[in-house]
Amino acid sequence: MKIVIAGGSGFLGQPLAASFDREGHEVVILSRSGTSSSGRSVAWTPNGNSGPWAKEIDGADAVVNLAGESIAGHRWTTAHKQRIADSRTNATNSLVAAIKSASAPPRVFVSGSAVGYYGPRGDEILTEETPPGRDFLAEVCKRWEAAASAAASARTRVVYLRTGLVLALDGGALPPMLPPFKFGVGGPIGSGRQFYPWIHRDDWVSLARWCVADAVADGAVNATGPEPVENRDFARAIGGAIHRPAFMPAPAFAMRILLGEMADALVLSGQRAVPAKAERLGFSFRYRTIDDALGAIFAARR
Repeated sequence: MKIVIAGGSGFLGQPLAASFDREGHEVVILSRSGTSSSGRSVAWTPNGNSGPWAKEIDGADAVVNLAGESIAGHRWTTAHKQRIADSRTNATNSLVAAIKSASAPPRVFVSGSAVGYYGPRGDEILTEETPPGRDFLAEVCKRWEAAASAAASARTRVVYLRTGLVLALDGGALPPMLPPFKFGVGGPIGSGRQFYPWIHRDDWVSLARWCVADAVADGAVNATGPEPVENRDFARAIGGAIHRPAFMPAPAFAMRILLGEMADALVLSGQRAVPAKAERLGFSFRYRTIDDALGAIFAARR
């Protein structure tokens, strides 16, 4: 197969591209810099329009869209929130334009999204059928998915991959969480009752590949582990995995001072999202519990 991955040089794109590359598939990475560690790199400008790079889309078997500004990389100023939203819709609009103009469009377009689609929902169990929330991240996800939906046709299946908290040691949310635990002051954040919809990165890669390969995967798919946990249990699992205490709480007011608006959206609230569709359609998770996932992650480092 020929697989085009936008954002294929990032935390999720790299292992996904490498997995296809190892199997001998033709992998094309659309990157602003035009460089990547796997596959063949092609420079692109995701400005909402097509471009010379679009010839890679014509005849491709699959397109995966993981492009977008980091949500947690900077404090949420008005300007940065606009960059978060625009980077996702512009990249998606560029890919959709290329797909719609292709004489041989891809059979599947897997477009990134996030469990932020649901907004803060307390302990409500959230499946792909749950309606969207109304906060900033929910609005971003709604616009993101709406842009991707324009690629759907009789020839192109569209999947919205609503990703949760992806766990690995070389990036993502986990490494910044570890220093307090290493110094013996780790613990729950705020109330500790907010749910974290985690997923081991290996399972995320497998699920993204399943969305590409299996024609039954269509529409929204929650990319989360089967058993989301409350933050206090997440903290306990980190402490257990690295053999450090996990009893020192981080007060909500301190997180708001440190992170501003982002604190309430990303760490003081959460989503009890479950992969209802993937499990119903036969996808099998390797890491079903947070203890299994973190145990494997830290065992691999030893």
